[in-house]
Amino acid sequence: MPSRSSPGYDMGSVSGQDVESGYVSDSGSEASLPELYFTKSHLHFLNRQLQNLEPQEILQWCITTLPSLFQTTAFGLTGLVTLDMLSKMKIPRPQMVDLLFFDTLHHFPETLALVDRIRNHYPLVNLHAYKPKGIETAEEFGEQYGERLWETNDELYDWAAKVEPAQRAYRELHVRAVLTGRRRSQGGKRGEIAVIEIDEAGLVKINPLANWTFKQVQEYIKANNVPYNELLDRGYKSVGDWHSTQPITEGEDERAGRWKGQQKTECGIHNPRSKFAQYLQEQERLKREEVLCQALQSDLQVSA
Repeated sequence: MPSRSSPGYDMGSVSGQDVESGYVSDSGSEASLPELYFTKSHLHFLNRQLQNLEPQEILQWCITTLPSLFQTTAFGLTGLVTLDMLSKMKIPRPQMVDLLFFDTLHHFPETLALVDRIRNHYPLVNLHAYKPKGIETAEEFGEQYGERLWETNDELYDWAAKVEPAQRAYRELHVRAVLTGRRRSQGGKRGEIAVIEIDEAGLVKINPLANWTFKQVQEYIKANNVPYNELLDRGYKSVGDWHSTQPITEGEDERAGRWKGQQKTECGIHNPRSKFAQYLQEQERLKREEVLCQALQSDLQVSA
């Protein structure tokens, strides 16, 4: 992403205070402030520096550096570690990191029970839960989209249950950066993730535990008495929706129980946004073709 700044030194566009100091600060006029983005070289430099830091140090950098920072979580072990670390950092209230939970309406009962336990264990943390638009229950979801949408149209399911709620949350809450629970040891597409990533829309994604293994995460959870999903005691290591999550066997990858038997390894939230834009465009095209065919058939019947 290229950096961009206001060209030249137009002294007529800055306030008296700015002129006196010779520099522009956040107290000056908004028009005089340059717009700054991560350049590719800057991003590479930051990742090289953060790569060698402990997760707590990465989180401290995030809090100090990134405005409108949130944590997205489905309350997996890595996200719980991040949450607990943040709770111990004594962050001033205005800078506290709120949680974003995307309730697909198809989570395990154990996951939803954990959400309540987390609220009680971390009472100072704000939790924002987002559901599919205009829908409150799994029954309503089925009525609107049909039964077992994840089998009949996986792309649409990801969009309706995950991607659209996420984009709506980012828009309504003015989210500019998010902490995620992704780690390289989870394998698949996550095997090469950097500490800092930027998606197509400019959202900054931080993976503070990118370097940690499942064992390190598990040891932290136990050592700090962090509440966790009961399913992890029943052979699960990565927990998503009930219909696409299974326990794993000894020696399998950590996320082997997600979408078992399918090529899929990621939910829609961590896939490129353009993929879903293309999908929606294709759906719109098919819908227009269907309307046209119906109109032609109607004309033919009238002519007959």
